[in-house]
Amino acid sequence: MTSYFPALITAVEPQSVAARAGIMPGDVLLALNGMRLRDVIDVSISAAAPRLSFLVEREGQRKRLPARRRYGEPLGLDFAEELFDGPLHVCRNACDFCFVAQMAPDLRPPLYVKDDDYRLSFLHGNYISLTNLSPADWERIAEQALSPLYVSVHATDPDVRVSLMHNPRAAEILAQLRRLVDAGIEVHTQAVLLPGRNDGACLDRTITDLAALYPGVRSLCVVPVGLTRWHKPTLRPFTDAEARATLEQTLAHQARLRETLGIGFVYPSDEWYLRAGEPVPPLAAYDDLLPVLVENGVGMVRLFMERWPATQARIAALGGERQTWVTGTLFAPLLRAYARRFEAETGIPAEVRAVPNAAFGETVTVTGLLAGADLLAALAATATGEVIVAPEVIFRGPEGRTLDGVTAEELSARLGKPLAVVDWES
Repeated sequence: MTSYFPALITAVEPQSVAARAGIMPGDVLLALNGMRLRDVIDVSISAAAPRLSFLVEREGQRKRLPARRRYGEPLGLDFAEELFDGPLHVCRNACDFCFVAQMAPDLRPPLYVKDDDYRLSFLHGNYISLTNLSPADWERIAEQALSPLYVSVHATDPDVRVSLMHNPRAAEILAQLRRLVDAGIEVHTQAVLLPGRNDGACLDRTITDLAALYPGVRSLCVVPVGLTRWHKPTLRPFTDAEARATLEQTLAHQARLRETLGIGFVYPSDEWYLRAGEPVPPLAAYDDLLPVLVENGVGMVRLFMERWPATQARIAALGGERQTWVTGTLFAPLLRAYARRFEAETGIPAEVRAVPNAAFGETVTVTGLLAGADLLAALAATATGEVIVAPEVIFRGPEGRTLDGVTAEELSARLGKPLAVVDWES
């Protein structure tokens, strides 16, 4: 039986239907159009009707507040939590390569939660494994058409997937994907590759099996395993030669599938290209899927390149006698080419500072996983008159904080230098 918890309203948008109904921050939404609410998905579905009846609790009293919703009008409610029926669904797998299990200490507490909740997959694009779904979950996904969903496949070979995830239910992946496709759910997938485990012939099978489910399964991102200093000793990263071979293998499948399906279907993450020293493909190669793919590190470099003229103008407007641009070690060589171009076109000298990742270990080379302490250590010796430019991806925590909870303003104060946060995809 489902348990229902208070849906505490924290904000009401002015001139919204909720405001006209008389709902106030601090009210608890108990039901909408007679429907008990498990989460914000139920709220959205119940609020689709033109006539609404809110049942709220205010200061211990229940009130029924009617309203009429105009076409396209926002509902106008923010909640303290998105899920009202208890804790989120956590991961029941024990993946050898789980990044949460390799997390550095003393970071923001939510980073240690092993989320595997299909509702957050629908709401935010979080990747899930499908190994913890109950019959009621499957029924709800189909009934409410919770599409698209995002699934971590890793391997379609049942034995390999079980060996990676240490969960016997992991073997059911192809049947589960067919069930979603048959229910009309669009699925985007990812495969995190480990050398010698699910690459090579296993990757061939994964790509072929998933492409056979197109267009229900809409895409597959291929990503190299990320290993911090706390990884299991049995694991290792890809060598540059292995990265090149995997990129060539994946692009061969992509070319074949573009002929048969009309889209590339399988997309290597940018790290494969950067490690192999190969240029990233043009925008058209991503088949209008970048809003989905970019969360897997696919196409971020291409977006950076496409947006560079506008980015350069914003950075040039910051001025300074010189500028220091911070980035992770993976992206630094490409960014240095843009720094030379920037100096030639603006007259402002720009140095690229490749910041080693002390928080997670130097095997972690992407920009988005740099901590505030990493930036402080790398920038302590910057010169007077210098403007520091940092990418926004480092500050994506609550209130614009880094993984270890530092804001750009706090970093600037500690360094005694102006620090500008710029939204470039790197």
